[in-house]
Parts: sequence; structure tokens; C-alpha cells
Amino acid sequence: MEEIWAQIPQQLVNGLTLGSVYALIALGYSMVYGTLEMLNFAHGEVFMIGAFIGWGVLGAFMNGAAIIASPVIIIILMIVVAMAGTSALGVGIEWFAYRPLRNAPRLAPLISALSVSIFLQNLVVLTMGARSKVYATQLLIPISWQITVGPATISFIRILVISVSFALMIGLDNFIRHSKTGKAMRATAQDREAASFMGISVNRVISTTFLVGSALAGAGGVLVGMYYTQIDFYMGFSAGMKAFTAAVLGGIGNIRGAMLGGILLGLVESLGVAFISPVYKDVIAFSMLIILLIFKPAGLLGEQVPVKV
Repeated sequence: MEEIWAQIPQQLVNGLTLGSVYALIALGYSMVYGTLEMLNFAHGEVFMIGAFIGWGVLGAFMNGAAIIASPVIIIILMIVVAMAGTSALGVGIEWFAYRPLRNAPRLAPLISALSVSIFLQNLVVLTMGARSKVYATQLLIPISWQITVGPATISFIRILVISVSFALMIGLDNFIRHSKTGKAMRATAQDREAASFMGISVNRVISTTFLVGSALAGAGGVLVGMYYTQIDFYMGFSAGMKAFTAAVLGGIGNIRGAMLGGILLGLVESLGVAFISPVYKDVIAFSMLIILLIFKPAGLLGEQVPVKV
């Protein structure tokens, strides 16, 4: 038992690393649901494609077993290009797959989202192959780069994942709360029809929502690829389900709730690995969600919204 308790600081670091990525992806689910009241189940595949874009950028700067530019420049380019590519993909998905069904029954956009998810998975298999791709993270951040704080060892890759994730989340929170576009997004989420009467371009706001949420997912894909050093076409499904769980846990439609839910889910998973077994980490995560929703159906920071009639 003493050995297990000694692992807690390390597991907290691991959980914070994993939870920060869950939070990044969960933000996309919450933003889309808050604006359209629609679940974008293709969001996990956008995250996966972001990971592949980052892998492609890294490969472009490799010459055999060496890199031909500064690691800092390469990491920045990987994240920026992945965010740009996935934001364009998110806008395209909204334009072609969701916008024509905006006034259709709710089941239609859901089926469309699942279709887009399957399409993107198979597109990656056909173009990139079904085998896993390896991120040469050690060329950018050597494994030996780490610091020790008490019994916990914090590698530089974990520091990178946590710092970039939190920087993007804080930036999004400030953007939503203080920018003109952010206020328009909040107004559209509250009442889309009233927002259009007040001169807000609802279509532009919705496209911006998909753009921002997809960009964050793309950054998360690169960070996960660098952290685990391997990516594949199916990685978006499991990560998407966990991020959706995190969004519901925090209160879907609530930006800060998605952040809190993601971090909490990552911490619970990591502690469950230490105290129970890695085999049951998914069971622990979903059991926590079920128990929470029994006592607080709207999530940690969610609010019950009256049904419009």
C-alpha cells in the first residue's frame, strides 16, 4: 500500500497531462452543442487528422534520423499548421454536412456526423495506410530532459502538453468573454433567432465556432502524438468519446465546465490506474460520469435550461 501511495504525485502529473488534452477536445463538443444543440461526433476524427498533419510537418523537417531545423520552430509549425488545417476542415464539415440539415429533425445531423466520422477514418486509411505512424519526439525533446519534484518526475514533453493546453484554454476563455465575436457566439448560443434579429450573422458565428473548436482539437492531436509517440486512424474514436464524457461531466455547452471536466476525468483515470488496475480505467471514468449525472444531471457547471415552447 505504501508503494501505491508513493505513486500518487506521479499519477497526478500524468492525470493533469492527459486531462488537459481531454479538455482541449471537449471544448469543441461544448461549443458546438452550446450554439447548435447538436453533438458533433466527427470531432474526434478532426483531432486525429490534426495528429497526422503534425506528423507530416515533422517528417518534412527530418533528414534520415536527424532534423534540419530548430526543435522550437518545428514544434510551433506542427501546432500552427495542424490548427490551420483542422480549422479549415471543421468549417468545411459544417458547411457541407451540417448546414443543409440545420432545420431538419435532430436525428438527421446526428446521422450526418457519424457518416462524416466514418468517412474521415476511411479517408486516412486509404491515403496514409492503416499502420500506426511514429512521432520522432525524441529528436525534438530528448527523453532525458526532465525535472524531479519530490517523488514525481516531470518530463519536458509533459510540461509542453500542459502549458500549451492551458495557454489555449485561457486564450479561448478570454476570447469568448471579452471579444466582440465571443459575445456574438454567446448571444447565438442563448437564442439564435433573437441574435439574428439583433443583426448578428448566425451563419458566420456558427462557422467561427467550428473553426475555433476544430483548431483546438488539431492542437490536441499534435500534443497527443508527441506525448504517446504513435498515432493511427482509430485514435479519434476513443479520444472523442473521452472528451465527450468530459464535456458532459463539466456541463455540456459550458466552456469552463468542459475544461474542468477534462482535467477531472484525466486525474480520475490516472488515480484509478494506481489504486485499481489499468484494465478498468475506462470503467472508472464512465462510472464516475453515471454517478455524477444521477445527482447532478446538468453536470458540474451546467445549468438546467427551460425548454422553449
